[in-house]
Amino acid sequence: MPEQIARTGPGLRREAVGLREVLFQSITAMAPAAAVAASIPSGAAFAGGDLPLAVLIALVACLFTASCVADLARQMPAAGSVATYTAQGLHPAVGFLVGWGYVFVQALVPPLLLLQLGFTTAGTLHGEWSSYPQDLWWPWALAGAVIIAAAGYFGVRASATFGTVLGAFEVAVLLVFAVLLIVKAGGANTLSVFGTSHTPPDHHGISGVFAGSVYTVLAFSGFEAAAPLAEETKDPRRTMHRAVLGSALAIGLFYVVTTYAMTVFYGPDRFAKFGASGAASWQGVAEASFGLFWVLVFLAVVNSTIANANASANVSTRTAFALGRIGVFPRPFARLHPVRLSPVAGVAVQFAVAVAVVLGLGFGYDPETAFLLLATMIVTVVIGVYILANAACTGYFLRRRRSEFRPVRHLVFPVLGIVAFVPALFTAAGLPVFDFVSELTAPVSYAGPIVGVWLLAGVVVLAVLAKRHPRRIAETARVHLDDDAVPDPGQSGAELR
Repeated sequence: MPEQIARTGPGLRREAVGLREVLFQSITAMAPAAAVAASIPSGAAFAGGDLPLAVLIALVACLFTASCVADLARQMPAAGSVATYTAQGLHPAVGFLVGWGYVFVQALVPPLLLLQLGFTTAGTLHGEWSSYPQDLWWPWALAGAVIIAAAGYFGVRASATFGTVLGAFEVAVLLVFAVLLIVKAGGANTLSVFGTSHTPPDHHGISGVFAGSVYTVLAFSGFEAAAPLAEETKDPRRTMHRAVLGSALAIGLFYVVTTYAMTVFYGPDRFAKFGASGAASWQGVAEASFGLFWVLVFLAVVNSTIANANASANVSTRTAFALGRIGVFPRPFARLHPVRLSPVAGVAVQFAVAVAVVLGLGFGYDPETAFLLLATMIVTVVIGVYILANAACTGYFLRRRRSEFRPVRHLVFPVLGIVAFVPALFTAAGLPVFDFVSELTAPVSYAGPIVGVWLLAGVVVLAVLAKRHPRRIAETARVHLDDDAVPDPGQSGAELR
């Protein structure tokens, strides 16, 4: 007799947020200000003054995957998001492993960003007032953890509105700064930065631009973060599609404009030396050329870390809720606040994980090293999830929605999305398949084994559940907003065998 899945009371708050809030959920998950100031400049060493072209190429590449995820989000509005998509498009076992890995790294994003909040704030304060200890970073990180936990506890309306305000601020500050840079550049404005004439000698021509675009692709991570809020969103099928695709397009254009502005202002032929800190950085340029405007840039970056942590906490708690609801995660993760309908157990665990990881790794190594270790783990898994989501898009429309299958959107785009993210996967994991990929050194190189151990544990859990509770694995494919999407018990068991 098929196992009956126990229900856990009321679901998440329906129709609590709209397009604006979920759009900024994805926008803030990409941390646009932090990406512009810290992530994207890493591509300058390869693309030099042609970094704007590299960003544009990365935008087009990421839109292939964003289109696939958006189509899946429209078909399957579920808190399980990528776990549900891959369960239906590929296999329930794959969906479980995707959810297992995704919730793990999304739970690590808040401590990652809180570490950045800590060392960025402490370093800036020390630079302005030498009496402030540069190693006094941890109070800022802990304060950020409390803020994120409070927003999550008060429910999706509070956390989504909070994220909307923070996201609007950071985008506005960087856009205003970009306009100032373009105006001040005057006659130095040139479209030649969208060519290949300003690449550095060591990475000349289109190869340098390609290498820069691979590093830039990593700045788009997070565009799918709206999807786990589907069950709490008005008109989720339409809204999810617009939020996922719209956020990737909007922030991609934001990256192009801001990168162009700084490139022409700083000088395309010397932009290969541009970086994330010092005089040749966004904050350094703002301080040297625009007086106190650097304070707004600094606040935008700090704001970006909090907003990103808030968005990722929403993702991790909703994904854990979805997996707890069907019994593949401990049932307490599906426990909701009786009034606010927030996943309080998940919020509490997320807070505990954030504090433990921040203090454990931050003091065990140092906050910057801990940041790099976590970033490598997170990006490696997330890119793997994107690759599987592309494959799931093709599988889903071929297997379950054949009448709606479109060769370009559901075959060509997924293939191009996979092709775009495979080099980024090698880069993030430090696998020297390309000459521009740097091998990782300890302790950052520990990221691969740590991820491997977690995924191996997931395989063990999967094997146990498949033997004892196969229905639970099958339920990974369920779309709870659509009763017709409940998998047939007999068919699901057959699939698992």
